Amino acid sequence: MRTGKELILATKPFAADHWAKSWWYVVSTALLLGACVVGTLPHFLGANFSLAGRIVCSVFAGLLMLRLFVIYHDQQHHAILAKSRLAEVLMRAFGVLSLSPSSIWRASHNYHHKHNSKLRSTHIGSYPVMTKAEYLKSSKATRFGYLFMRHPLTILFGYLFVFLWGMCIYPFFNQPKEHYDCLIASVIHLTLAVLLTWFFGWPALFLTLIIPHFIASAVGAYLFYAQHNFPGVSFYDRAGWAYEKAALESSSFLKTDPITAWFTGNIGYHHIHHLNHRIPFYRLPEALKKIPELAKPKTTSLHPLTIIRCLNLKVWDVEAQQMVGLRKF
Repeated sequence: MRTGKELILATKPFAADHWAKSWWYVVSTALLLGACVVGTLPHFLGANFSLAGRIVCSVFAGLLMLRLFVIYHDQQHHAILAKSRLAEVLMRAFGVLSLSPSSIWRASHNYHHKHNSKLRSTHIGSYPVMTKAEYLKSSKATRFGYLFMRHPLTILFGYLFVFLWGMCIYPFFNQPKEHYDCLIASVIHLTLAVLLTWFFGWPALFLTLIIPHFIASAVGAYLFYAQHNFPGVSFYDRAGWAYEKAALESSSFLKTDPITAWFTGNIGYHHIHHLNHRIPFYRLPEALKKIPELAKPKTTSLHPLTIIRCLNLKVWDVEAQQMVGLRKF
C-alpha cells in the first residue's frame, strides 16, 4: 500500500487538464445558468413566463450556480484552464457575481488546503474547531461567536453570513487594498438587486437573485462543512500533522447519486481533491477507481440523519480523539 509522497505521486497522471472538455463544461454550464436566469424574469424579448415556470427556473439557477462555483473553484486551483487568460477573466467575473471574489477565495482556500485539519488554524478558510478544553475555558462571548459560526441556521443562511458578509464585506473592511474586489462584488450585487426590482418588480428580485444565491450558498456552505466535520474526522496538532494523512483522514467522501454529483461537480470526492487539488473535477471518479489506496475513504452522505449527526458535532475531544456534541459534557 502506497503512502506519503508515493501516494501523492500516484495521483499525478490524473492531474492533467483536457482543454476542450474543460471549456465544454464551463460554457455549457454557463449557458444553462443563463437560460434559467432569463427564465426567472416575467418577460424577456416579448416572451412571457408563468410563475410556476419561473420558480422552477429559479431553483435550477441555484443548482447550476453551485455547479459553476465548483468549476470556478477548480480553475482557481489551476486544475483546469490554468494557462487561459480568457478563462481567468471569466472566472474572476463569476467570482464577483457569486459573492466569492478571487482575492479572498484564493487567499483563504489555499491556506485551508495547506493547513487542513490543523487545530490551530482551522478558522482560516474553514469552520473553526475548538478543543473541548478550550471551549470550557472560553468566555460566554467567545462561545457564542464560535457556536454561531457552526450553527445550522448560519449554514442555511450562508448567502448572508458566509458569502455576503464573510467573503465580501468583512474582508474588504479588514484589508481594503488586498480585497478591493470584495467591494466591487458587494456594490454589483446591490446594484443588480435595485435594477431587478426597478424594471421587473420585487418577485424578480427574489426569483432571479435571492433564491438562486440562497440555494447555491446554503448547499455550498453545508458541503464545505460536512467535508471536514463528520463522524470519524481527525484533527491534529502540529506534531502529528501530515499533508496526505490530513487529506485522507480529515476530508470526507460524500456518497451521492449521479445527478447530485453532476450539480456538485464531484466535490464529494473531497479526500482525493485534498490529496491533489490539481486533478480536474471530472477526473476525480477516475482516480478513485484506479488508485486502490483511495477506495476506502471516510464517508458521509446527504441522508437527513447523517446531516443531523454532522451538524451536532461541536468540539474536538482530545482524549477521545473525536468530534463530539455539547451533550457529551
